[in-house]
Amino acid sequence: MSDAPQGKFLHTMIRVGDLERSIAFYTKMFGMKELRRNDVPEGKYTLAFLGYGGNAAGEGEIELTYNYGVDKYELGSAFGHLALGVPDVAAACERIRAQGGKVVREAGPVKHGTTIIAFVEDPDGYKIELIQR
Repeated sequence: MSDAPQGKFLHTMIRVGDLERSIAFYTKMFGMKELRRNDVPEGKYTLAFLGYGGNAAGEGEIELTYNYGVDKYELGSAFGHLALGVPDVAAACERIRAQGGKVVREAGPVKHGTTIIAFVEDPDGYKIELIQR
C-alpha cells in the first residue's frame, strides 16, 4: 500500500492548429461537449476543455490548447494515443467515416487478444483508439 496521496485524473492537453476545427471534430465524431473555454490574450492562447461530464470522478477531459498563430505541430514519437470506450467499434468507425473522419485501423480484435478496437485520426494527426465496452 502506497503512502502517496490519492489523486484524480483531470485532463490530457494536446496542442491544436485550429481550435474550432478540433472542437467540431471531437463534438461531432464522439459526442463530447465543450465544457468550458478560457481565452488568455496576454498569453496569446486559448484553452477549450471537452468531455462527457462536468469533471466528475472518473471523467477525464481533453484540453485543446490553441496558441495564437500556430497552425501545425510536430507530434513527436513519445505520445501514443487517446482512448475512448464505445458500445460498437465497427458502427462508430462507419459513422466517423460517413462524417468525413479518417479511420486508420479498422475495427477488429487487438493483436493476440479478443478486445475489439479501432483507431481514428483527428485533424491534427493525433490517434484516438476506440475500445468496445
